[in-house]
Amino acid sequence: MSLLRAEQVSCSFGSLKAVSDVSLSIAPGELRALIGANGAGKTTFFNLISGFLAPTGGAIIFDGIDITGVPAHRRVGMGIARTFQITEVFPDLSVRENLRIPVEVASGMARHAWLSRGKSEAVMERVDELLALGALADRSERLAGELSHGDQRAIEILMALALKPRLLLLDEPTAGMGDQETFDITELIRRLHREHALSILLVEHDMRVVFHLADRIMVMAEGTVLADGTPEQIAADERVQSAYLGQGDA
Repeated sequence: MSLLRAEQVSCSFGSLKAVSDVSLSIAPGELRALIGANGAGKTTFFNLISGFLAPTGGAIIFDGIDITGVPAHRRVGMGIARTFQITEVFPDLSVRENLRIPVEVASGMARHAWLSRGKSEAVMERVDELLALGALADRSERLAGELSHGDQRAIEILMALALKPRLLLLDEPTAGMGDQETFDITELIRRLHREHALSILLVEHDMRVVFHLADRIMVMAEGTVLADGTPEQIAADERVQSAYLGQGDA
């Protein structure tokens, strides 16, 4: 059974058809990658899945429920969380406080003026778990804005994880990173996928990351699906080589 299904989803902006009849399924615990050249429709499709855009055709099914018309904030409550191309953290708050906020939201405590000692301890315990998962415990009291781009990206991923998603959407998580930062974020994503059995949809330009992590890869071109398969199948696909990987004759 699929956790997420996009069924012939389309999205038009006036006469421009950005996404045309795209279908995708993600199984529980699967890591799916979405790749394609700039302008292929990846970001638009990603925004359709997360609810930031409404499709003009097709349907999106999450855990057997049609969420096509469900707004983004309600999808978060249903178990879909995402990150963005541009890192979104609170730079003037500490790393710990950045994580405490979504932990309280996920626990239903965000609207409380004060927390009991027991609830406060439970929140801090969860924050400590996230800090350990992201190898950020030694920087927990530093301001997020003081840390490297890679550390800030790790914070953002952990903030999304704090919302207890069943499906995590990662939009170009290694964009703008050097080799070491890319390695660190790749290892974090690997742990979330393999050790925590989290379902992940990843949009990424770094093919080292994609082929290192993904169970299956979907390639988009001009708003449509060019190819869909295992990393081995995608690497061997002549259409993908010509259109995207740059290895074909065309």
